[in-house]
Amino acid sequence: MRHVIALLIENESGALSRVSGLFSARGYNIESLTVAPTEDASLSRMTIVTSGSDDIIEQITKQLNKLVDVVKVVDISESAHVERELMLIKVRATGKDREEMKRMADIFRGRIIDATDSSYIIELTGNQTKLDSFIGAIDNALILETVRSGIVGIGRGDRILKL
Repeated sequence: MRHVIALLIENESGALSRVSGLFSARGYNIESLTVAPTEDASLSRMTIVTSGSDDIIEQITKQLNKLVDVVKVVDISESAHVERELMLIKVRATGKDREEMKRMADIFRGRIIDATDSSYIIELTGNQTKLDSFIGAIDNALILETVRSGIVGIGRGDRILKL
C-alpha cells in the first residue's frame, strides 16, 4: 500500500542523507521525496512517498523517529489529506499540434508558461492521477521533456505537523 509520510527535520547538512540512508540500508524504496524549509528556518518539512504493508510503514516510522535530526513524523495518508504535485512538461507545438497542445492545457487546467516557435512549456498542478492522465492524453511523440516535483501533502482540518 502507498503511504505519504511527512516529517519535520532539523535544517542541517547531512539530515537528508541520514533519512535516505535509512531507507536504502533497509531495502525500502522512496517513490517520491520533497524537502524544503518551513516558516521556522531551523526546520525543514520532508514528504516521502513509499509503499509497504502497515508493518513495514510502522518500522519505517519508528526508525525515522530514532534519527537525531528528526523532530516529528506523521503518516498523513492514515487520514483525510490533500496531495499535490507540480509538473513542467515541454511539448512540441508546431502546425496543428500547436492549437491541440493549447486546448489540452486548458482542459487539464494547466498554464503555458513559455512559448517558442516550436514548443510550449506547460505547468500542471494536481494529484498524481491527473498528471499521469495528461501525459496519457497527448501524443507521446510530442513530449520533449518532463519534470515532476514529487508529491507534497498536508492533513485536512485540525491535523497539523508542527512543534
